[in-house]
Amino acid sequence: MSLQIETYVSTGWGQNAFLVRCAETGATVIIDPGGEAELMIDALGDGGLEAILLTHAHLDHVEGVATLKRATGAPIWLHPADRPLYDQAPGQAAAFGVEVEAPPPPDEAFEDGVPFRFGSRTFQVRHTPGHAPGHVLLHDAEAGVAFVGDVVFAGSIGRTDLPGGDYRQLMRSIRERVLTLPDETRLYPGHGPETTVEHERTTNPFLIPHHGGRLA
Repeated sequence: MSLQIETYVSTGWGQNAFLVRCAETGATVIIDPGGEAELMIDALGDGGLEAILLTHAHLDHVEGVATLKRATGAPIWLHPADRPLYDQAPGQAAAFGVEVEAPPPPDEAFEDGVPFRFGSRTFQVRHTPGHAPGHVLLHDAEAGVAFVGDVVFAGSIGRTDLPGGDYRQLMRSIRERVLTLPDETRLYPGHGPETTVEHERTTNPFLIPHHGGRLA
């Protein structure tokens, strides 16, 4: 496979963070560093880090950003629409009765349709709001992989009851930005196991029953 993907699941939130290497060049990025940032730093070794990529700015996806940034100096990428959530990370933590170090300001901004490149790999950036205003997914078409954050899961969909959530917008993002990917695309979500576009399109109970039970 053209990508080497290592998953780190946080013990507190069960959130999936991904250490992703370009198999050809060794260039590495980390997607959504949660509570296992120290383990990911150890896994990097002497290879360095190209970037810290955030699908969105909810607490469980950004709690390791400050640690990772301090250790590597890698630029932080975030969609601008999620900057208010990002800046309120300590407040998000306080709402759950925990503490988190405030992450440093983002260095770069994701833009819908503008690709992100590292090594010989290219991530197509798709803006997928609904779970969070600035949520994005990252799709490597050649590898047949998409990192979808909390938009869709194996057999479920992202919650919309948090600040900035919008159910109709989420469903539109899933139908127009996720289910339009090739059926065989492997989806790596922010929680739970990986799945595929075809599996969610044909079996996900949150998608199938809509409007008379037609397939999504």
